Amino acid sequence: MSQPRSTLTQRLTRAGISLNETSSTAPLESPWFVRVLQAFSGWLAALFLLGFIATAVVFVLESTGASLIAGSLLIGGAFALLCSARSDVLEHMALAFSLAGQLLVAWPAVEMWGVSATLWWGLLALQCAMALIMPSQVHRSMSAFLASLALTLALATNGLAPVAIGLVVLVLALLWLNEYRWPRHIGAVQAWGAGLLVGLLVLQGVAYANQFNWIYDSDALWLGPWLASWLGTALVALALVSVIHQAFCQHSQPAIAQRLAIYVAVALVAVVTVYVPGLGAGVAVLLLGFAIGHRPLMGSGVLLLLMAISSYYYWLDVTLLVKSLMLLAMGAFLLIIRWILKHWLLNRWLTVHKPAPLGDANEQ
Repeated sequence: MSQPRSTLTQRLTRAGISLNETSSTAPLESPWFVRVLQAFSGWLAALFLLGFIATAVVFVLESTGASLIAGSLLIGGAFALLCSARSDVLEHMALAFSLAGQLLVAWPAVEMWGVSATLWWGLLALQCAMALIMPSQVHRSMSAFLASLALTLALATNGLAPVAIGLVVLVLALLWLNEYRWPRHIGAVQAWGAGLLVGLLVLQGVAYANQFNWIYDSDALWLGPWLASWLGTALVALALVSVIHQAFCQHSQPAIAQRLAIYVAVALVAVVTVYVPGLGAGVAVLLLGFAIGHRPLMGSGVLLLLMAISSYYYWLDVTLLVKSLMLLAMGAFLLIIRWILKHWLLNRWLTVHKPAPLGDANEQ
């Protein structure tokens, strides 16, 4: 057993995957409630320190140059602190400093462009840069979350909020499906995926509450509402196809009839998603979590499905009879998909674990 294990260790090391070997001298990880308390302490200390600085240099908000310089200094200080941080207190303190610096950098942009699509595109570029360069998992997750919000607000100005949500679902699926493609950046990919997942949950909740209407600019409309909905649904369907293709590559290829039935199911889910917004995103996230064995993704997919069904049920533009029939059809459709997948997986398991003939067993 030692030789195969050492060979596997050498292959993983050559691939750039570091192994955490168990050692008696390794420090024990703090419990989650201790880490939460340390994070709260870091935010509290940072807010007090920022309040003290703000009372002394409040004039920076009146000058564009001073605001940019102060914001850049805070972001640079946060980067330096994160490079040397070894505790949750310092990490979250640096995150608070970075967010304050980003606000100071964004303040001149707000005065220059106002609440417009140009402002949100600029903030999107800023958050993407923070997600790439900041050496912190927490900061990268926060930047990915803020980037998803900035992208949605930028496209919602032109009436393309469904397209933005579809893009977030597609990027989320591609990130988690390629989690181990770059061994040296697994932590960064996981942080970006976690931030986008939280952003998707928030964006779907805001969309169900119709809170994107306040930023909608009818003079800057790119596509009609119906075309925007179809385009967003197409992006979600593309994410679903990517998840299914990855599942096909990891396991044995199903028969042509089964593959055709699965792709027809994806098309039906896309059509239903146009009338039940959010349904396709929930199905995509749920299948993604099932494909890679990620329980938080599966739980988030179930939550997205519940949100979509609840929002559709209380939609006043459709009668209760039509809603009930639609929900009944969706339930029957999901049960049929479950039956097909169950029999496909059962047949695949029987093929892989087929018992040897009795004659061969006697010879052995």
